[in-house]
Formats: sequence, C-alpha cells, structure tokens
Amino acid sequence: MSNQTSIKQEADIVLIGAGIMSATLGAMLKTLQPDLTIEIFERLDVIAAESSDAMNNAGTGHSAFCELNYTPQLQDGTVDISKAIKIADQFEVSKEFWSYLIEKNLIESAESFISPVAHMSFVWGEENVEYLKKRHEALIKNHLFGGMEYSEDTELLKQWIPLVMEGRDPNEKVSATKMDLGTDVNFGSLTSSLFNYLKQQTGVNMHLRHDVTDIKRKGSNWVVKVKDLQNGGSRKITTKFVFVGAGGGALPLLQKSGIPESKGFGGFPVSGQWLVCTDQNIIKRHQAKVYGKASVGSPPMSVPHLDTRMINGTKALLFGPYAGFSTRFLKKGSLLDLFKSIKLNNIRPLLSAGIDNIPLTRYLISQVMQSQDDRVAALRDYYPNVKSEDWKLEYAGQRVQVIKKDPRRGGVLEFGTEVVTAADGSIAALLGASPGASTSVPIMIQLIERCFKNQVKTTEWQAKLKEMIPSYGESLSKNVELANATRERTSKVLKLV
Repeated sequence: MSNQTSIKQEADIVLIGAGIMSATLGAMLKTLQPDLTIEIFERLDVIAAESSDAMNNAGTGHSAFCELNYTPQLQDGTVDISKAIKIADQFEVSKEFWSYLIEKNLIESAESFISPVAHMSFVWGEENVEYLKKRHEALIKNHLFGGMEYSEDTELLKQWIPLVMEGRDPNEKVSATKMDLGTDVNFGSLTSSLFNYLKQQTGVNMHLRHDVTDIKRKGSNWVVKVKDLQNGGSRKITTKFVFVGAGGGALPLLQKSGIPESKGFGGFPVSGQWLVCTDQNIIKRHQAKVYGKASVGSPPMSVPHLDTRMINGTKALLFGPYAGFSTRFLKKGSLLDLFKSIKLNNIRPLLSAGIDNIPLTRYLISQVMQSQDDRVAALRDYYPNVKSEDWKLEYAGQRVQVIKKDPRRGGVLEFGTEVVTAADGSIAALLGASPGASTSVPIMIQLIERCFKNQVKTTEWQAKLKEMIPSYGESLSKNVELANATRERTSKVLKLV
C-alpha cells in the first residue's frame, strides 16, 4: 500500500482495540448473527499487548474470594459483601461462556488459559483478624462462597502458605481464608484464542498496526478514520456500530465521537510494577493467590498480593502491584495523553476529583520514589524470609480510572468499569479497570442488551444467548441449585476439578 492509498469500505461492526473486551464482544456477536461483517483495528503489532497481557495486571480470575477491597467494613463494624456477591456471580457467567467455547471447539483447550489456584486472604494484627473473621462469617451465608475456610491456627496456615508463615513472629496474631475454587486466568492467551476463532470466520478482518484517528457520525452511521502505521495509507469505514475497547485509549476516542454521553468524563492514569521471583525453588513452594489489605489511600488495583500465575505454560510468582503515576493512558502511549484528554466539559470533574484525592496522589508519588529495598520491605510482610536478589522488577500495565460528573461534588473518581453508550446504541466504549477482564462476559452481555435491543428480543438471539450462557436471565447469586449445577458443569469443562 502506498502513502497515497485511501480505502473506503463498509462493515456492520467496528471493534477498536485487540484486547479481551473486543475479543469477547466479537465472538458473541458473530455467534449471535453469523452473517455480520466485523473489522478489528489494533494500534500495536500484536494482540492483547496492553491490559489483557498476563503481566499487565490482568491475571487473577477476580471472583471476590480473596480481594478485601470488595468487602469494605462499614462504620457500624459490619462488612458489606454486596459487591463481592455481584462479582462472584459475574465471574461464574464468564466461566459459562468460556465453557461454551470449549464445548463447541471454538477455542483452544481450557488449560491454555485457566488453571485452578486457591484464593486466599491473609491479615495480621488484632483489628484485621477480627475484620477477616466477620468477612468470612458474612460471605459463607451466600452459597457462592460455600466451602470458604477460615483459620487462625498457625500450624494449619504453615501447610496452606509456607512461604508466608516461615520466619514470622510466632506471637503475631494472624488469620487467613482459603477458597479452593479459585482460578488463575491468562487473559492474553484467552484473547489470542478468541481472535484466532474470529479470524477464521467469513466477514471478519483483523488489522494490526492500524491507528484509529477519528470517529464521526454520518446520519445513522459512523465513519471511522484509520491510519496504517506500517505503510502510511489510510481508510474510512462506514459502520452501523462501533465498540471502543481500547483500554486506556478508550477515553480520547470516545471524546472524538462527540456523543453527549461522553461529556464530563475524565481519566486518572495509574501505572503498576511487579516484583517477579527468579528462583524456581521458591516458585514451586507457593501455590495460591494471597491477598492482603491495601495501604490507606492506595487505589484498589494496588491491593498487595503474593500471586501464583501460569504465564505461557510456566508457573510464575509475582508480588505487587506497586502503584505509580504516569501521564500515559496506555503502557505504550504518549506522555501527553492525560493533557490531551482535558476538555472544557470535564475540567470541573477533573479538578474536583483531584482535590478530593490529594492523599492518593501523594501515595502514588511515594510509590514512584521507592527503592528496591522499599519494595522488598513491603514483600517481607507476606514473605518474611525474602532475599532481594531472588526478585526482579517488571513493569505492569497502565490503568485509567474513571472520573465522572457528580452533582454534589463536581467530580468523583471511580474504581470500577463504566460502559458508556450513545442514546441510540450505535457506539459504546468501556472505561475503567478492576475487575475488568474477569467480568468481560457479563459486561459485554449488558452492552449487547443496551445496543442491540431489537435483536435481543428475537427468538433466535434469545435461544442463542441461553445456549452460550445457560443461566442467562437468572441470578446465580439467588438460585442455589442453578449456581451449584452451573459450577459443577463449568468446573468439569474447564478442567478445574
């Protein structure tokens, strides 16, 4: 293709970004309506290289078994488990869709992306132990958390997590919960499998090294402008529906669309780093995802954990993530990303959220200034006998937390995911981070229901949705029999038992 070449084409669907969200939506839509034409554009030369990559924070199958930030303690001392129940329910739905893909031979084997790994919470100190006990008592009342064990017995904890217990003060008050149903998910591998399936389908085209530069409405359609970064050419695609699943790059593209729903949204970038173990003997001795309590003022993505992962078929051990601040919206983005995102319609929310979160900013700056000794000192809380030379620093992904308008405070910083859609459902963008990839399936189902309202009502789509997600239309968190039957089936298909 020469520099002067300009291509005009049409497509039913345009997916921007080659991560887990676009892959999931593309696979669902193509299954629901096989004759759809789909064009996929990714700025980088590989897929799943940003947030979906195994090292870029996405890795735990977030099911709220161990993440203490999903179960805050209220002022009256009770533990709020509502968010944990919602996330646990959502992760089960994700497993249903992945099981469907395996059963239909649409993607590679389950072992290529999901593994059983115990999910544990670990705390120390009288106050934290009391909190974890209350949390456990509250959670096990819901069947989604049935089987969760709790213990303050140091001898038992030595069996569960030897690295965490060895070298610890025997007089220190500690406790832990353990859920054997936990998983490790390599979302990079899953994303690759989904796109490999899509690329084999008629009417689907994947374009790497293609940067979407503009999105403009034209009547009832959208015109998406794309630059070929390898050959310098350009193309315009007229489409009925656009999904912006570009991770941290989603906000600037959403702003370019000009839809009223995009007004007032801003982004707060947070970077991450891991300490990665280099000693195979240490890696072999730890078999769990052990989460603790986050430091005061830290963002949820920075909840410390000693994390067993399977990365490209090899067992790994990570600790972190350590938070940091960068003005980039993507790991391979521009230092100008944050400044370019500031518009007249979001200045007030940005300033208000900034004033409200000065402690968070201080915390992030302090994290950036940490030395290797500082990071190892944090790890020592979870692995008392740690030796600095056994761990190396690796950079994780970039997250952009959502800032949105708030009638009372002007602007508020959100730590979840937000799907923004035009009133007519013709364009949608996913903003935010945690729990993100783990709940990609229910998020995309909600998007389909919002953006394809007429099609979803048809008998054909309803039947297909029930085939893909047998629990579709029902609540797993409220239906004990359905939840247990679903877990039994998906655990067998995904080889988690």
